[in-house]
Amino acid sequence: MNFFSRIKKDIRVIFERDPAAKSVLEVVLCYSGLHAIWLHRISHALFTRGWIVSARLVSNFCRFLTGIEIHPGATIGDGLFIDHGTGIVIGETAELGKNVTLYQGVTLGGTGKEKGKRHPTIGNNVVVATGAKVLGSFKVGDHAKIGAGSVVLKEVPPHATVVGIPGRVVVLHGKRVHNEDEYREAVAELCRARGYDEHDPNVRAELMEEIDVDLNHDILPDPDREMIEVALRQIQRLERRVNELETELAAARAEISNEAMRTSSIEVALTNKVDLTKRSVEHER
Repeated sequence: MNFFSRIKKDIRVIFERDPAAKSVLEVVLCYSGLHAIWLHRISHALFTRGWIVSARLVSNFCRFLTGIEIHPGATIGDGLFIDHGTGIVIGETAELGKNVTLYQGVTLGGTGKEKGKRHPTIGNNVVVATGAKVLGSFKVGDHAKIGAGSVVLKEVPPHATVVGIPGRVVVLHGKRVHNEDEYREAVAELCRARGYDEHDPNVRAELMEEIDVDLNHDILPDPDREMIEVALRQIQRLERRVNELETELAAARAEISNEAMRTSSIEVALTNKVDLTKRSVEHER
């Protein structure tokens, strides 16, 4: 992809994923995430050529200007979208695939002073929500979604949803938000709106790949609530069983009491009969 094609793609993905974007001029002048990406490409080019200090100076200028810190050594794929971006930190050996979406406060960091690869590898079409921390040299699979405030410390499978501290997978291979027909219609609409050739298979494939990102990071399972609901259902089941047992016990006690009364009546009757018999015998004597 040449320089101008990449610039056009950077701007296009903002319109695709941010409904607040109104014009190209606004995006170019006012989106700090876009500025951070462009400055990172400069610092990364310097870093790969061995100009470390110059690369770090550009990186520091980027942090001062945008509030986003991306180490010059980080590898970033096409289609990255940084929404707002304040507080984002991306470490030196982090690798980001295509069409990744990062929200403010995200950290892609390491867990210690180990050498070599120590930051995460983020797959394609991954969404990392506000304040999430992904720490360590593992992979987050394609199309994964990491919930806001999660702290992820181990590998995430593709198409998984992760929430909590520490992060745990709560949905795996969940249903996609849109079906293929809806994606195709969205691509056709985008082509018409932006003046692209919707019959060009390369354009359609690229756009289909870009919009295949699930941005609904607010719609996440709540495992704590699910556990509470399970516990409540169990308590209710136990209460019903206790009530049944109490009813059975009361019935058994009533039956025992009736049986005791019958037994007592029989004993009284037998005693009286024995007394009468004794008196009769004594009278005859």
